[in-house]
Amino acid sequence: MAKNRIKKQHKKIGKAPGSMIYTGEKSTKKLFIEVFDYNVEKCTEEELPTIEHAFDFKGSDSVTWININGLNHVDAIEKLGNHYNLHPLVLEDIVSISQRPKIDEYEDYLFVVLKMLYHDKDDNVLYEQVSFILGKNYVLSFQESEGDVFDTVRERIRHGKGRVRTMQSDYLLYILMDAIVDNYFTIIETLGDKIEDFETDIFNGNVNNSINKEIQDLKREILKIRRSIYPLREVISRIDKHESSLIQKRTKTFYRDIYDHLIQVTENIDIYREMIWSLMDMYMTTISNKMNEVMKVLTIMASIFIPLTFIAGVYGMNFDHIPELHYEYAYPVFWGVMIIIFLGMLYYFKRKKWL
Repeated sequence: MAKNRIKKQHKKIGKAPGSMIYTGEKSTKKLFIEVFDYNVEKCTEEELPTIEHAFDFKGSDSVTWININGLNHVDAIEKLGNHYNLHPLVLEDIVSISQRPKIDEYEDYLFVVLKMLYHDKDDNVLYEQVSFILGKNYVLSFQESEGDVFDTVRERIRHGKGRVRTMQSDYLLYILMDAIVDNYFTIIETLGDKIEDFETDIFNGNVNNSINKEIQDLKREILKIRRSIYPLREVISRIDKHESSLIQKRTKTFYRDIYDHLIQVTENIDIYREMIWSLMDMYMTTISNKMNEVMKVLTIMASIFIPLTFIAGVYGMNFDHIPELHYEYAYPVFWGVMIIIFLGMLYYFKRKKWL
């Protein structure tokens, strides 16, 4: 795993600024391009065969959403970027998936990067970088591969649900980002359930050798999610403060709603992070308590057998003149004394509530 990370970091070393080098691993054989072109009266949905077909939508009076899946198709993305006059550094950042959430402001467009999180069929958290270009009457989105959280957005555009068909491209960017942020809640809730399950198991003593590793994995997962989400608050804050014709004043209210959701998500992340540390303490306390119980039993057993061992040692010595050795009932008396001492110590420990 470490070798793979080093390899990713070295892909761009020594390259000129603006060099488009895809640094991800999700390679798609076919470039997938879908377009939604809509206004109040109509909506057109298409899957384009080549990137050149997307050029015709530039300058349209309607709102256009061009969604591209397959960042490994660098040449096609570069052609689209050149057609829309995107800066070379923007194109470089689109195909470099190690970007932190950010926003860059240009004269004719805004460039936004954020992380999309969702679960696969095995309930594992998948991370995917999504880049948006907001321009006049259009939004370009770039994803690594097929599969996203935008199905509700597509349905709203197709059927004209809500206000999306009556608003401009800034509102389209809002609902796309809102869909990503809303899915953060699903990710956080699932993590919260896992933490509660661990807490219940540890409290009930249902621990095994692998639970320590599972808690550590969960802690790393929380930290990774935190790094993916926290910087997005700054992005939304800058959009709210941005003075541009691309973001209308009435739309900024909706972006502030995203900011409120992010505050809630990040607060939950901090709470769960503290809970995971508490889980580690609880786990170590449980292990310590189990060890103490074992030591307690061994100590009690040792304490009981110390006087018995002493008596057996005394009468096991090879001296001829030990008076008790020649008594007729010495042997049963010896056992009687041993049993009385044994029972007496058990009663004492029980009374002290050590047993």
